Amino acid sequence: MAFGFAQAFRTFGKLALAGAIGAGLAAGDVGAEQKTPSPGSAKALFGGVSLPTQGPAQPIGFYAKGCMTGAVALPTDGPTWQAMRLSRNRRWGNPATIALLERFSQDAAKYAGWPGILVGDIAQPRGGPMASGHASHQIGLDADIWLTPMPARRMTAEEREDLPFTSMLQKNKFLTIDPRVWTEAHARLLMLAASYPQVERIFVNPAIKKKMCDTWTGDRTNLGKLRPEYGHDSHFHIRLKCPPGAAGCTPQAPVAAGDGCDKSLAWWFTPAPWAPPKPPKPGAKPPKPPREMMVSDLPKACAAVLDAASVASMQAATYGGGTSAATAFTAAPAAASAADDDEALPDVGPVPNDKPAIQ
Repeated sequence: MAFGFAQAFRTFGKLALAGAIGAGLAAGDVGAEQKTPSPGSAKALFGGVSLPTQGPAQPIGFYAKGCMTGAVALPTDGPTWQAMRLSRNRRWGNPATIALLERFSQDAAKYAGWPGILVGDIAQPRGGPMASGHASHQIGLDADIWLTPMPARRMTAEEREDLPFTSMLQKNKFLTIDPRVWTEAHARLLMLAASYPQVERIFVNPAIKKKMCDTWTGDRTNLGKLRPEYGHDSHFHIRLKCPPGAAGCTPQAPVAAGDGCDKSLAWWFTPAPWAPPKPPKPGAKPPKPPREMMVSDLPKACAAVLDAASVASMQAATYGGGTSAATAFTAAPAAASAADDDEALPDVGPVPNDKPAIQ
């Protein structure tokens, strides 16, 4: 499949501009600079809670506007996973999410030739908006998986904080996969993740989506779940569907039929997504800065979530109770052959004013 790179570059005017865009995207998971949340804002209040609520697990609201009860934590270490950036305290999620991550990590080693996964941000103990890095990840059904395989040894806490991200993009080319870092195992890993029925969609960089469209020769049934999005060049973002019976969870529209290797993908390889915002008209009033999100902007139940009693300890709320959650996870076995208000803002990368609302 061809998207006319030469034409796109001529439209940009200079290849150097394309290189600058590629370098900016290669920053991967380095979030845009954000000011410290004001006291009393939803970001400050939810970010200040260190433990989840007692009681049953419920996602409340939408992925980018909500909270959760009864969260559990992914254990820091497992046979086939390690949690990263522990100081953020963002390894909390709905039990269905944590169980899927454990199962996925085992299946990745078994079917995809992947030694183990590195798990980034899932959600805060009670969900809600984060002070930095994400607009979604608010109801415990989103999780970031690094595109770096787990090392054979257990990393120290310091290493988990400092290990650099590895972008899949070439630094001096526009939306081009770096063949020195991309492998067939990366492709198998993504398609395995997409094989679980409860996975709603997976956000990847547009260049990664194009690479998959161009080279994946296996079953393409779930290829449409891979959605091109800003950033996401050093990790991919798994999003689960609302669990059965979760009445307070607001679902996202299903992905369109097909493999997604069409004009919706070609759009990312035109100047449109990367164009700077249009300058204001002469004499026009400058736009007001966006208002901080307050708890009152979230579903009503989220105020009660903040006030609810906490579990006794982090250990008490770590999933599995000494037994891997994956051993009991039978709702969505992986296929052995797999050898919006969407995100209101991208996790990273440029933020043009014509960003599509939903992918």
